[in-house]
Amino acid sequence: MLQMVDKRVFIGGKERIFRVVPHPGAVCILPWRDGQVALIRQLRPAVDKVIWEVPAGTLEDGEDPAQCAARELAEETGLRAGRLVKLASFFVAPGYSSEYMYIYAALDLEAGERSLDDSEEIDEAQWFSLPQALQMIDEGVIEDAKTLIALYLAEKKLA
Repeated sequence: MLQMVDKRVFIGGKERIFRVVPHPGAVCILPWRDGQVALIRQLRPAVDKVIWEVPAGTLEDGEDPAQCAARELAEETGLRAGRLVKLASFFVAPGYSSEYMYIYAALDLEAGERSLDDSEEIDEAQWFSLPQALQMIDEGVIEDAKTLIALYLAEKKLA
């Protein structure tokens, strides 16, 4: 469970208090096959919507990001990656959170069974051509930041 903490920082010789959310980090995975990407629709209670996004998940304590990516991909889509390629990493919202996210492309995919956490409500993955997915951004259908970044990186690095 996430919590906010007060962090004392000296700026310009004065002590300031910032309210921050410590976070263990996360991964997102772009399943890629023959110029197509797999996206999921997931219930996100924070925004009261079911949204299109790439599979993602939170790092467990001390977990290697690539291992987390493989685990989350399998749990949320049933897909197994023969290869994971790191596309980028970044701070999600450094103004208030320490969350650091890694983006992987999942390649050489094989189908398997999903194993969702009991707190997840995720539709089966659907495949879209990269141009279709980018059009979904233009139309406001994809609103998730990590997914936007992953798709633009796919256009730059995979297409």
